Amino acid sequence: MFSALDHQMMARALRLAEQGLYTTTPNPRVGCVIVKDGQIVGEGAHLKAGEPHAEVHALRQAGNLAQGADAYVTLEPCSHHGRTPPCADALIKAGVKRVVAAMQDPNPQVAGSGLQRLQAQGIAVQSGLLEAQARSLNAGFISRMTRRRPFVRSKIAASLDGATALQNGISQWITGPEARKDVQHWRAQSCVMLTGIGTVLADDPQLSVRDEAGELQGRQPLRVIVDSHLQISPQARILQGGNALIVYGSASADRIAALCQHGVELMHLPDHQSRVSLDSLLELLASRGINEVMVEAGATLNGALLHGGLIDQLILYYAPKLLGADARGMFGLPMLQSMAARIDLDITDMRQIGRDIRLLATPHSPQP
Repeated sequence: MFSALDHQMMARALRLAEQGLYTTTPNPRVGCVIVKDGQIVGEGAHLKAGEPHAEVHALRQAGNLAQGADAYVTLEPCSHHGRTPPCADALIKAGVKRVVAAMQDPNPQVAGSGLQRLQAQGIAVQSGLLEAQARSLNAGFISRMTRRRPFVRSKIAASLDGATALQNGISQWITGPEARKDVQHWRAQSCVMLTGIGTVLADDPQLSVRDEAGELQGRQPLRVIVDSHLQISPQARILQGGNALIVYGSASADRIAALCQHGVELMHLPDHQSRVSLDSLLELLASRGINEVMVEAGATLNGALLHGGLIDQLILYYAPKLLGADARGMFGLPMLQSMAARIDLDITDMRQIGRDIRLLATPHSPQP
């Protein structure tokens, strides 16, 4: 169905799309390559919401050579007017003869209509080439469009025996500098850094992207703190400089007023036990255009998210160290009564980062 050249050009389009890894939110990351007579005549990537889409950049570069050319795009060309005109119309006007899309757009405003519009104008249309790679690149956008919640990653640094801190709470540093630098890339591509009040009280973190080399486009995600009873201090480092949201379940009027006086944004999202409803929190974030959430928290919040089926990916850094049976664990989960209640993981990637091992894993429920 697809030739070797097709695969080569779509792979190039996916690499172009990665240029928007840190900058396109809430839009998807998209790359486009225009090919004529086996040669690339134009290419481009979408880099920022409100700016031209990948197809527009590629068509501008191709100019008149786009007439009769093939267009490879990592996501179905849009067919609706948003901040920019429909890309499907731009491809039609340019006179391309064939469009290959890696995947259909999950946005209900598009969802196949872009490809249909192209086909109606006599343009040959194919889709599904390197679709798995395209979906992985836009996991957050797809999640928000299809599930109305962001894609949630939880990053945990642990010893080989699964400990995240000593019993007294000391955790710096389990992993080495290379692993800590690697974390910054995951932070930078996230729209939100999510943590719990336990981590804030114990470590007073900033949860900001540290970009000493200037590689990460200066991206600083929104920092969200799950604080059921508003125990946080207005002087906490995570609140400095704004760009933070505290979500709570119940609190006194005095606590609410004290934080509001410091300009802190609060959101009341209680569950039936007056704690924070994590489902409601993710729905709220999706309504704000949040595609990807990265969790850096302790066992309580990680356990609640995992138990609720709300973690889509685990980023696990294992250091070649042992902290012992009394050290703090990774997940605060209910005691299991049978192996059937376990949470299985699919390991999707494993590599060494400095002296540490990084695993990417996807949780799923076991088959009965």
